[in-house]
Amino acid sequence: MADNASQNSASIELTADTIKQPTRHQHDSEDIDKYFGFQDESRRTSLNLDDSVRAEYDQLTQTAAELLTTRLTDMDDLTFKRKHPGQSSSSRLFSRSDRYSSSEPLALKGGHISTTLRKHDDGEFDGDLVDWTMEGTGRRVAYDDFTTIDWIHDFAKERVRQRKLHSRKSWRGRLALIFDATEGWIVVFLVGIAAGILAGIIGVASEWLSDIKEGYCSTAFYLNRKFCCWELDDVSCAEWVPWNEALQAKSLRSIFWTNYVFYIIFSTVFAGAAAYLVDVYSPYAAGSGIPEVKTILGGFVIRKFLGWWTLVIKSVGVCLVVASNLCLGKEGPLVHLACCCGNIIPRIFAKFRYNEAKKREVLSAAAAAGVSVAFGAPIGGVLFSLEEVSYYFPLRTMFRSFFCAMVAAVSLEFLNPFRTGKLVLFQVVYDREWHNFELIFYVLLGIIGGLYGALLIRVNLKIAAFRKETWLRYVPVHEAIAVALITSVISYLNIFMRVNPSELVANLLRECAGADYHDLCNHDNFLRTSLSLVIAAILKFFITSVCFGMRVPAGVWLPSMAIGACFGRAVGLTVQAWQRAYPAFWLFSSCQPDVPCVTPGVYALVGAAAAFGGVTRMTVSLVVIMFELTGALTYVLPIMIAVMISKWVGDAFDKEGIYDAWIRLNGYPFLDTKIEYIWNTLASQVMTRVEDLTVITATGHTVDSLVELLQDVDYKGFPVVNNNRELLLIGYISRSELRYALDKARKKQGASASSPCYFSSNLPILDSIRFVDFRPWMDQGLRYILVTKNGRLLGLITKKDILRHLAVMIHPRLLDGDDSHETQNLMRLPERRMSSYVGDFGID
Repeated sequence: MADNASQNSASIELTADTIKQPTRHQHDSEDIDKYFGFQDESRRTSLNLDDSVRAEYDQLTQTAAELLTTRLTDMDDLTFKRKHPGQSSSSRLFSRSDRYSSSEPLALKGGHISTTLRKHDDGEFDGDLVDWTMEGTGRRVAYDDFTTIDWIHDFAKERVRQRKLHSRKSWRGRLALIFDATEGWIVVFLVGIAAGILAGIIGVASEWLSDIKEGYCSTAFYLNRKFCCWELDDVSCAEWVPWNEALQAKSLRSIFWTNYVFYIIFSTVFAGAAAYLVDVYSPYAAGSGIPEVKTILGGFVIRKFLGWWTLVIKSVGVCLVVASNLCLGKEGPLVHLACCCGNIIPRIFAKFRYNEAKKREVLSAAAAAGVSVAFGAPIGGVLFSLEEVSYYFPLRTMFRSFFCAMVAAVSLEFLNPFRTGKLVLFQVVYDREWHNFELIFYVLLGIIGGLYGALLIRVNLKIAAFRKETWLRYVPVHEAIAVALITSVISYLNIFMRVNPSELVANLLRECAGADYHDLCNHDNFLRTSLSLVIAAILKFFITSVCFGMRVPAGVWLPSMAIGACFGRAVGLTVQAWQRAYPAFWLFSSCQPDVPCVTPGVYALVGAAAAFGGVTRMTVSLVVIMFELTGALTYVLPIMIAVMISKWVGDAFDKEGIYDAWIRLNGYPFLDTKIEYIWNTLASQVMTRVEDLTVITATGHTVDSLVELLQDVDYKGFPVVNNNRELLLIGYISRSELRYALDKARKKQGASASSPCYFSSNLPILDSIRFVDFRPWMDQGLRYILVTKNGRLLGLITKKDILRHLAVMIHPRLLDGDDSHETQNLMRLPERRMSSYVGDFGID
């Protein structure tokens, strides 16, 4: 009898092993009776036992079935742990109904722990185990800071949500489907309105701050010079009071020094205030934000970069910076600010709040809206989002981006902040044709633009690397004040440097009709004007190289356009003087007598486009933006020629635009889809070998040992193997899911530090012990590549590994010890570098 019982016990264990992961873990006793009844019938037939032995066999089988029924029905549906007597089924370890109410996360003392662990809400992760068993992507908590999203999991999450939505057949279900289909359009509509309003406010505020450096309006202090002198020229406008008149300066010397000192003081104060706000309240408000936006759209998570505090501080800071005359613009930061709106507004809908991949579709549309309000170019904004920043751009995102950019442009047009009917200050219209001989000079401007872009990127990166390696990184406010002081001292002496870039570009692109702007239309004095323009362009080049990268809100688009426009206008003035002096020269044979032949403003436009393209390496979107700025289809061909040549010349030095170069300098994990991989590389040459990894065995761990593991290492995740000897790969669990599961386990009644933890299907479901099953939390997405051979783990490949390899292959000098700062950034964890200056400011 004992032998028979022993044999049947073994058969029961074998049967339990075959139930590795059932769809429902709470089985009805009727189902198990049927299962064992079938097994019993086949067993009796195969064994051909006599009646007495068969009766005894039936009794033992029934006893075993009842025992297994009791075990299985007394277990949680997710963790396979035995319930505590009297514990209700609502207290499951990872149940959605079990709210995470503790105010403190898992207490891990000592060691390297993540400083960015979030307080996860159960609404932020996936709760239905059946759905994720079918999808096969595992369950997630919300992504921690400085981690990569799992695109496949988020797409699967959206499929599950859509499947549940379509399963509702009632009239409420149909209404829910209709509302769900309109949510995306509602979100991009609100983002477009917010971007348009924000751009209008920033435009008016920056203009007023720029004019306050020269004087004030006596009738209404809050009006800038244009509105104060509406429909009046500067000579007959008595309402605008310069500072020399306010202080009653009489002599020419006192007038000059009074205005000079006020200009320097205001410029320095504005720059210092902007740097202080960024340094104290929101470090993420520094820079243009486009490199980080590209990285975020590529799937990287940077909490608070698109948050409330960043939106507020950057909106204020960019107005101060534009007015400080630091040779920085507001157009790039407007893209960042629009993306802040695109991150904040979708939170009203759970569809976007809990799905990072869906949220990035809105961010792509927001980037298009940012360019739309920056240049008054909605179509160019859509193309910019597609060409420059977006990583994932399906067809529906293109339609929504177009709608968002259109709404943003209409909102800005409705506000009409400049009271001119134009979306930006430097919109121009040309009514003259260009001539074939001018193509020579357009090509020349394209070459100059490409050389300018390549040189600016090189110089700017050298200065940025020097800033990060020296004591300057500790005094960002003092640096901004010092640079603003020097810049204002130099800029005031040249009228083309004294005004802000928007006003400068607007006057350089304008035709000679009406009032003359500082001798730009004085044909007799073209040489001095051209020389002043060239000097202004050269000085602006060096100032922009220093300023772009300081800890202030900064854009490089408009300064580059201003530099290119200065060169272009100088070339145009020279060609115009040449044609006027020698009208019979064979090169000008196509010019008609007594009709203006050369339009210097067009040369300024082509030069601005060439410099813009040389810095950013944009092509199609840039041509469309410049076309929408001018509204002249006639000049699309010259712009296209100049932009393409500037790109070819720039690519001859380095194929990276300035934003890609900054991504590489900062070591962001961004894989550019435009890179062509031409090398023959083995995975073993790129991967992190298993000897350098920390792995978790499927069995043998306790809650306490896993907590100790998280204390000792700061890796973002751990491969799971069967044991340390064979290293057969089972899966991968990320750090955030592991910490969350341990935190919840330790709060459960009956769990202890010695509770065993399992990562495979070898679960002790027949033992009277409490244990934790981590299988539902194991990562099966494509955030990492695990390299195996015959099932044995050999190594791990991450984005950082691939980027490090690409950097060495594209820039072999890194192996020779040069650019040590770039080499260190490639080897450094991004969260360690960035968290060194990011405080607990803002709301993500």
